[in-house]
Amino acid sequence: MEFMAAAAFGLEGLVKQELLDLGIKAQAEQGGARFEGDLTDAFKANLHLACADRVLLILGEQKVTSFEGLFDFVLSLPFERHLPRDAIFPVSGNCVRSQLMSVRDCQAITKKAIVERLKRKYRANWFPETGSLYPVNITLHRDIARVTLDTSGDALNKRGYRTWVGEAPLRETLAAAMVRLSGWTPEQMFYDPCCGTGTLLIEAAYLAQNRAPGLNRGFAMEAWQLTDQAACKALRKEARALHRPEAPLQIAGSDIDQEALTLCKKHLHQAGLNNKITVQQMDLRNLRLEDTDICFVTNPPYGERLGDRKKAAQVAASLGRMLAAHPGARLCVITADPAFEAQAKKRAARRRRLYNGRLECEFLVLDNKD
Repeated sequence: MEFMAAAAFGLEGLVKQELLDLGIKAQAEQGGARFEGDLTDAFKANLHLACADRVLLILGEQKVTSFEGLFDFVLSLPFERHLPRDAIFPVSGNCVRSQLMSVRDCQAITKKAIVERLKRKYRANWFPETGSLYPVNITLHRDIARVTLDTSGDALNKRGYRTWVGEAPLRETLAAAMVRLSGWTPEQMFYDPCCGTGTLLIEAAYLAQNRAPGLNRGFAMEAWQLTDQAACKALRKEARALHRPEAPLQIAGSDIDQEALTLCKKHLHQAGLNNKITVQQMDLRNLRLEDTDICFVTNPPYGERLGDRKKAAQVAASLGRMLAAHPGARLCVITADPAFEAQAKKRAARRRRLYNGRLECEFLVLDNKD
């Protein structure tokens, strides 16, 4: 089978490397990393990928330029191999730069074609949709239609530890990517001076503890008829054995917002990190740490996100002064503000284009050692 580990723009290479580290050959492409394997490989990817959004089983790809062509294409796909008679199969969709740009119509036609296919194969006229969930997705990009089954169910950023969000939440998958792109290692101090509700802190701890991001959640494919339940159970057991919850953590954070810190502490509790990560209320202008080898990683306010450019500029300047006050430190930030480096009075040694939701940003690494 062929799969796509879907990922946000700029994270495709990271997801490819994650798959390679799992022993799964993969190729990065726009929108994710493609790999071949069986459903057990898909489960392994769901369980361990930190930066991917979903793992999709590709049923077919073909150029289509008309609704009739779309119907015939979907009708040709072997849905009966995967969907039992009582399957629940909602259809989601997305259309980009294609002749067919009505998502609603594409979804409706895809659903109609699947039903027609199942009617012919099961010799039935009605399907109750009372069984297991098989989410179908139809995507058209530059007239290439791709039909997939979503093996993940809920998006992979849903780790289970974050049930409350703050004013400008950072998605868990992007936070995990920032930790990896920062170059931080668990032997260093990891500090988020604008920690908000704690997502960066938790993702850093998961990396340090070798904890599979999907360890405590389920996936849609676990209820599928073709899934090897015993193999999935064994993989989850193996992941639990690899988890090192007692590994020492040099991870801490602070924020000026007490309400955000209250949520942060709830998330740390739900992530099983009570008493392992220290957070405190503090204005970053007053922050001084004794450690010399520090990796600051943060998602500061940047105007467009919170609608306060003046405040964002002040935060950027304060981050620059904070970095200058810690000679052996590195500062990694994600920002949509092109003036951040000027405000921080420090030029980035490395930069990478990423997206925070739909907002185009840069991930900047400002290093005192450079």
